[in-house]
Amino acid sequence: MLAELKHTLRRKRGQLIGWAIGLALYALMMVSFFDSIVGIEGIQEMMQAYPEDLAAFFGGFGAMNTPKGYLEIYYFNYMPVIIGIFTVGVGAGLLVSDEEKGTLDLILSYPVSRTALFWGRVLGLLALNALVLLIAYLSWVLPAQGTGMDLTWIQILRPFLPLFVQLVFFGALALLLSLVLPSVRSAGMLTGGILVGNYLLIGLSNLNEDLRAFIEYTPLHYYQGADAVDGLDWIWLGGIAGVSLVLVLLAWWRFQGRDIRVAGEGSWHLPALSRLLRRDKPPLEA
Repeated sequence: MLAELKHTLRRKRGQLIGWAIGLALYALMMVSFFDSIVGIEGIQEMMQAYPEDLAAFFGGFGAMNTPKGYLEIYYFNYMPVIIGIFTVGVGAGLLVSDEEKGTLDLILSYPVSRTALFWGRVLGLLALNALVLLIAYLSWVLPAQGTGMDLTWIQILRPFLPLFVQLVFFGALALLLSLVLPSVRSAGMLTGGILVGNYLLIGLSNLNEDLRAFIEYTPLHYYQGADAVDGLDWIWLGGIAGVSLVLVLLAWWRFQGRDIRVAGEGSWHLPALSRLLRRDKPPLEA
């Protein structure tokens, strides 16, 4: 299991470094802009001049001149989607990418159990997300001490915990779908569509109250974002983490009984449709 964890980190180190550098540079830039942006005279009036629908979609711009509001608008509001792209891609290809390349059956021919392989790579997925967020967190908290962002290191850390749990959820969903759908590509596209659709639905529900009845059943509804600066909702965190664990356990069960392909993508396995397409055509009349 430990060997698979190291292997996952090693093979994804390029993506890890790239995403970490990008997020770090963005965080450093936004921290450096904090004093100048919140110090703009009449910034509240300027924010109120934005179209009401646009402001409502993003949850409002009223508190942008506060540290918590600044973090929400410029970072935590859309980070589940931004970093979620990385997580979904890694989760969808965690196991099945090797199957499509024709190497998974070779790996399993060695004296390594499917359980050790599976959980080692799942731990690798968790470690990758944790490392990306750790670098992003340090890029906020270290330079923030030299600005007017009057937040402690614990207050800045708190919003990263709900973000991590949300990323784990969508990574687990992508992993499960990769073992159900025919390919890594289809699993990644479907999970990414669910993630982006959930984000858009949250924003649209601020404009249309009729949609609020649906978002209560979506994971991003329980995402605190920068509101976690004031304290974590452990019930919400525990609920999303529990659902993520169920998804991972289902993926493990599916992987245990899976027939490993030699290489390439799978099929949809639609017997009825296949029989219909293979049905003998009626003979031509003489």
